[in-house]
Amino acid sequence: MKTDDMPDGVALFGDPKWRGKCPTENVEQASFFSRLRREYPDTYGAIAVHPRNEGLKMGGQLARHSLQKLSAEGMTKGAADIVIPGRQTFVCELKRRDATQSQWQDGQREYLEAAAACGAFVCVGLGAVAAWEAFEVWRAG
Repeated sequence: MKTDDMPDGVALFGDPKWRGKCPTENVEQASFFSRLRREYPDTYGAIAVHPRNEGLKMGGQLARHSLQKLSAEGMTKGAADIVIPGRQTFVCELKRRDATQSQWQDGQREYLEAAAACGAFVCVGLGAVAAWEAFEVWRAG
């Protein structure tokens, strides 16, 4: 992922120059949600969501009618990994701590730009710790 090519209105949290072995995005995401639900079980942890868009293809394919059905039901291409509703919605795309080990997926940049245009707090977190830093900035208002 090129961090010098961030979408308009999107803040970057984490060190884009950090390189090394790091957990996968799935592990980072589980870490973030685990902490959120542990520390804020009745508020943020109760309402935060991960829109499941990736991993829906079986053997690299998903029938066209299935994609159309999922889209009609509300699946949005490129939806961010962490969404927390509030007076100002928190929208965070979580990438690996070493940004060179992540890539932009189809529609992600456009989704983030649209969320920013709607007034959301929009960011990319390089790892769970960086995403948590973004969450704390958002929470502080």
